[in-house]
Amino acid sequence: MNALWRIVKFLLPLVVSLILMLAIWYAFLNAFPQVGPRVGKSPGDVWNYLVTGPGSDTARQAILSDLRITLRDAAVGFGGGMAAALAVAALFVTLPAVEQSLMPVAMLLRSVPLVALTPIIVLVFGRGVLGVTALAGIVVFFPALVMIITGLRSASRQAMELVAVYGGSRWTRLRMVAVPAALPSVFAAARVSVPGALIGALLGEWLGSGTGLGAGLIRAIPTFQYNKLWASIVLVTIVSVLLYAIVGVLENLVLARFGPAA
Repeated sequence: MNALWRIVKFLLPLVVSLILMLAIWYAFLNAFPQVGPRVGKSPGDVWNYLVTGPGSDTARQAILSDLRITLRDAAVGFGGGMAAALAVAALFVTLPAVEQSLMPVAMLLRSVPLVALTPIIVLVFGRGVLGVTALAGIVVFFPALVMIITGLRSASRQAMELVAVYGGSRWTRLRMVAVPAALPSVFAAARVSVPGALIGALLGEWLGSGTGLGAGLIRAIPTFQYNKLWASIVLVTIVSVLLYAIVGVLENLVLARFGPAA
């Protein structure tokens, strides 16, 4: 019951946010009539384009095909970025000298705009899947690294000392005390990183591979395919919220069983 209540409390604001987004969408179109129905599409227009319109089957298949490519790129980037963040955070917490040497470099790289990094990433990794997923992984890595380090350092000092007294090594203390204490931070990093991975994949597809939904969004503008543009944006937003919700539900289930308050 505790886990169910946590999930309901987590999902309720997301539902409210989706309703507010619809309201803001309608309000925007009404507040700026100069946008016009040719450019500004309503939720009804998007629904007709994807579901009920005469060419909806073809349009839906094209967008979903691009979306599958984007989700693949984002998933690989998310997995690689989170794994790298976990490994580097564990290394930094266990070996402070390594953190003092490398953390300034990581923060310096984080301050570089992604658009400026993209040409270098494409040059190094190429325009294929590897380049796009590398960009998505970079978007995930830096915020996750900071949050996971904070979580690992929140472990009880008394518990760490107790493991040390019984002969536990640094890595044993990390595994038995710090990692369980950091679970809320790890899941928080995952929730933040899911939309970030999608953004990184879209950016990499736009400036790098030329495939997926990121490239489709850019191609829709000069060809005046505004129905496709709005439908793609709506679909990416819905998928991002759904993935965020899935991670949040998993977080509440795991923390209800293994978290500090369990």
